[in-house]
Amino acid sequence: MPKFSESPNFYAKVYDLVKTIPYGKVSTYGAIAKALSAPSASRMVGYALNCAKDSDVPCHRVVNRFGALTGKIHFQNPDQMRMLLEAEGVRFKPDGTVDLERHLHEFTA
Repeated sequence: MPKFSESPNFYAKVYDLVKTIPYGKVSTYGAIAKALSAPSASRMVGYALNCAKDSDVPCHRVVNRFGALTGKIHFQNPDQMRMLLEAEGVRFKPDGTVDLERHLHEFTA
């Protein structure tokens, strides 16, 4: 039997969950994987989001566990992810990472 993270529905579940991240908030690859009961699948979450970048999934709202915009390389313009977040009122720390204390979205069970 395949692992949950390898099931054909995993990407769809990632997309559905990412669509619940509110405007002005972010989540992490690991938090999404954990919310989907696949805590070791954060990399798979990233793969899923890379496949969804041209859809209605707000991929720009997903950052790494430190708040870094590691997904920015998958956007047409490397500054696009930050611009989209700033347009939503997301603040950044001097090191260029998202202020997770202020903007991290927690998924509820």
